[in-house]
Amino acid sequence: MTDRGSGRLPSAFTTPGIGSFADFLDLHAPDLLPGRRTPPAHHVEAPHGTTIVAATSASSVIMAGDRRATMGMTIAQRDIEKVFQADEYSCVGIAGTAGIAIEMVRLFQVELEHYEKLEGSTMSLEGKANRLSAMIRGNLAMAMQGLAVVPLFAGWDLDGAIGRIFSYDVTGGRYEEFSYHSVGSGSLHARGALKKRYREDMTTEETVRIAVESLYDAADEDAATGGPDLVRKIYPVVVEVSADGFRRLPDTDVGAVVDEVVTARYANPGG
Repeated sequence: MTDRGSGRLPSAFTTPGIGSFADFLDLHAPDLLPGRRTPPAHHVEAPHGTTIVAATSASSVIMAGDRRATMGMTIAQRDIEKVFQADEYSCVGIAGTAGIAIEMVRLFQVELEHYEKLEGSTMSLEGKANRLSAMIRGNLAMAMQGLAVVPLFAGWDLDGAIGRIFSYDVTGGRYEEFSYHSVGSGSLHARGALKKRYREDMTTEETVRIAVESLYDAADEDAATGGPDLVRKIYPVVVEVSADGFRRLPDTDVGAVVDEVVTARYANPGG
């Protein structure tokens, strides 16, 4: 991609172009796209991320993820991070093949920043959701080999002044979810917990509590979902996105919520 003879960048890098960094890579370095690599000839065992939950409150949207990555029946990592800032007003959580998912998130972050710099404005939340959909669709060949990525996307809609949540399938299909949603191996149990506890117009603090509780319930039923590790002080990653932007809750705050949930379960183990 570089002109080694002159030491100058190729014209592609200095010519005004489209606002999509992923499309730029597709034209000039397609091998750098996660989904454009040659799929393996047979199934590959790779670390997988598991459960992500999201729920809207009266003034924000909360996303939380457990910290376990599994590889078959083995715990591949106890403190993996699965929830990331996408840009100032959105976040994305990953479920599926961890390595490809993290690479896709990094590309998505650059995609949004690239668009903002070239266009001079922030992409709409729906536009961001559509861009992520296209990236997932580009990974379809890998997904058919068992290396699927199924993220959960959420953010604050500046135009509508509301939190919104989007889910996806492996083909890139995009679906808007309302109030709450979960993805990953423990999603069925987490969603059941959210369904029981969710109320409209909850405060941010109440929404954080039910997100942590839903992950606890998922870990109680799903071996691939990690519960809070009180000995190692490994707690879920919890983020908030509101009109004030993205904020990751400190581990001390999340730990305090975890302590409340665990203490309550001594009296009522089933929640």
